Amino acid sequence: MIQLWEISCNFTPKIYYILIFNHMKSLKTIILGAGLTAAMLSACTQGNEGNLTVSGLNPADFDTIIQEKKVELFTLKNQNGMEVCITNYGGRVVSLVVPDKDGNPTDVVLGYDNIAQYADTLNSPSDYGSSVGRYANRIKNGKFTLNGQEYQLKQNDGPNCLHGGGATGWLHRVYDAEQVGDSILKLTIVAEDGENGFPGTVTATTTYKVTADNTLDITWEATTDKETIINQTNHNYYNLSGDFTKPAYDMVVYVNADNFTPSDKLYIPTGEIKSVEGTPMDFRTPHALGDSIHSQFDQIQNATGYDHNYCLNTYKDGKGDDTQVCASLYSPKTGIFMEMFTNEPGVQLYSGNFQGVGNELNIKHKHGPYPKHVSVCLESQKYPDSPNKKDWVQPTLKPGEKYFSHAAYKFSIK
Repeated sequence: MIQLWEISCNFTPKIYYILIFNHMKSLKTIILGAGLTAAMLSACTQGNEGNLTVSGLNPADFDTIIQEKKVELFTLKNQNGMEVCITNYGGRVVSLVVPDKDGNPTDVVLGYDNIAQYADTLNSPSDYGSSVGRYANRIKNGKFTLNGQEYQLKQNDGPNCLHGGGATGWLHRVYDAEQVGDSILKLTIVAEDGENGFPGTVTATTTYKVTADNTLDITWEATTDKETIINQTNHNYYNLSGDFTKPAYDMVVYVNADNFTPSDKLYIPTGEIKSVEGTPMDFRTPHALGDSIHSQFDQIQNATGYDHNYCLNTYKDGKGDDTQVCASLYSPKTGIFMEMFTNEPGVQLYSGNFQGVGNELNIKHKHGPYPKHVSVCLESQKYPDSPNKKDWVQPTLKPGEKYFSHAAYKFSIK
């Protein structure tokens, strides 16, 4: 199938690029000429330099048409120096600015400064800042069984399904957007039955809210017309130092979890739940990422860092307490302190193990090239591969039910 997507910028001439899918419906090639990209960005930026966000983004660089829908950059803010810029392409947080200990506005998330790179899944693939769906994290062999029927999903991570199918998942879909005042953005998507192999037509809404106490509050809601699975998250990559030229080894990490789920070499949980006691997986006492990331512990060696699900102590008796801190990050350099809250049973701690590796070395980001371990992700979630682990909290959603997930990231100075 050949699908024509259209990119335009304000009233400048329209530029096109083609996405070519093979007969297996997997993304095969994206042709996005460098000349066309440069022409588009030049057209977008001319005469708009005075409209930059606090983080330095030019909204015109995100003003386009993709999948026959308008794509924009939305800016949320409060009166206390917090600014969050979001594009409805993939529901992605593009920048997140908070004041440091000296009052300087500091962007603390990774990403690109233009829509062309976000949309070019061949040359600059990423999940930066995205609202991930239909199923965040991995499903083994891209298969699961529901009500006696086996479903084969798109296998986009070796034999496994990752983040709902990668380049054809929700992180690369255009959401319908509605901004409510200065501080709320509602993003809605309709995913058809059979999309990337998942059953049921799902209507899902991601709501971003910036609160007065410098919290980025995120809720995910969804309904379906057929029983399905759903597990959404936000994929911000955090570096609270504001220095993206170095690994984040001095960033102090805390995870409120006594246990974690060990994974095999393809990052699929083995089904075990193990104690963090006496291992470098233990972040119950906050410590710098660099103190343990180079451990010879097999789980860290397999992942070349952290890429693990933690079983949160804030989730008990089938319910998560999102008033209690489940994880936190702190930068001694800037004094920026981030506390995380969620109603989900798990959080994925990921230390940017694929950044600065291979082709990533040659990709220009909004802060320049990124080295390995430059960031930390804290992703709220049901446990990875939970549809195939029936003793774990299940991600099923039935007609008549409403999916609800919540995560909040509160910033302060420490």
